[in-house]
Amino acid sequence: MDKSEQVYRDLQRHLDRLPSGFPEVESGLDIKLLKRFFTPEEAGIAVQLSMKPEPLQRIHGRMKNRAISTDELRQILDLMMRKGTILTIEEGYPEMHYCNAEFTAGGIYNFQVDRLSKELLDDYRQYQEERRSKARPGAGGGFPLRTVPVAESIPLPEKYRVGDYDDVRKLVENARGRIAVANCICRQTTEILGGKCAKTDLLEACLLIGPDHAKRHVEMGIGRYITKEEAFGILSRAQQAGLVLQPENSQRPEAICCCCGDCCVMLKMLTRHPRPVELYITNFYAEVDRSLCTGCEECVSKCQLNARVMTDGIAEVNLDRCIGCGNCVVLCPANANKMVKKEPEKIPVKDKTTYNLKNLARKVGWWNMLKIRTKMLLGMKV
Repeated sequence: MDKSEQVYRDLQRHLDRLPSGFPEVESGLDIKLLKRFFTPEEAGIAVQLSMKPEPLQRIHGRMKNRAISTDELRQILDLMMRKGTILTIEEGYPEMHYCNAEFTAGGIYNFQVDRLSKELLDDYRQYQEERRSKARPGAGGGFPLRTVPVAESIPLPEKYRVGDYDDVRKLVENARGRIAVANCICRQTTEILGGKCAKTDLLEACLLIGPDHAKRHVEMGIGRYITKEEAFGILSRAQQAGLVLQPENSQRPEAICCCCGDCCVMLKMLTRHPRPVELYITNFYAEVDRSLCTGCEECVSKCQLNARVMTDGIAEVNLDRCIGCGNCVVLCPANANKMVKKEPEKIPVKDKTTYNLKNLARKVGWWNMLKIRTKMLLGMKV
């Protein structure tokens, strides 16, 4: 393998160390995808980044074999950020920090929204199929998204017992900076492949409520800033369409997706599972008052997880499939549905960093995780 090819293999192995991984596949599509997004120079620089955000000077210190100034490095890193191949982090730091982006799990691939092509989609889908075929049983990490109920579905007495992380309006109201919105990559994929979402025409459906996440989407040219009132308007449209609200799986999510079972990769995966509730963190489930149900089947047609069945003309909830989105409650014309809070409550981790570290520990084991944390404390690349 010549030097220009080796740098991509080095990058593949480097990205595979991240929590979500990026394993090699026999077809070589892992390298083909990397070549699509990184020039050889960019690939070589990305290998010198860490999964932990670092300042420019520390990264430049690893470039001893490259004739590159700090200003030149900054320009390349900023360009890579705009291409969606690395992350820039400002919140909590006195200066700009840089780190590797996951390839999947809301990373490099997702940052290609608005610049997708059929060739990219075909390559990515084939890569994921190969990757899943060689994955060890139980090797996957936790789900990156969770479900929160639509705001109007929670009865008033229960509202006082709902954590902010389960209240979608609070998540928007408590956003730590400007909010942005981006197009849904899943619905965009459906359209590029010649289909059309049967659930909604809402394309701008990804709310970006983390300050760095919102800013990078805008700077990449794949998002726009909106007001909180506009964000609530998008949530209202999502509710009317019966979409499932899925923030990232932490108490301080950076994004909230408005998902449908027609296009959303995550929901389609759940739909195929016999007991979706086992895979998701969700603190509510739906319950039907049989004396009020008129058998209109509105909830059956709107449920994205096929958690509703009709028995003797009355709707019933399959608790193995209900993930507590709350849409059946607000859409029921007879007010026959209500949300019930689960006990004990499942509390998500504090933030995305904690979620990623927990996933990484699950992947590498606690002994290797201890080594990684030690390197982080010493300012070494991990």
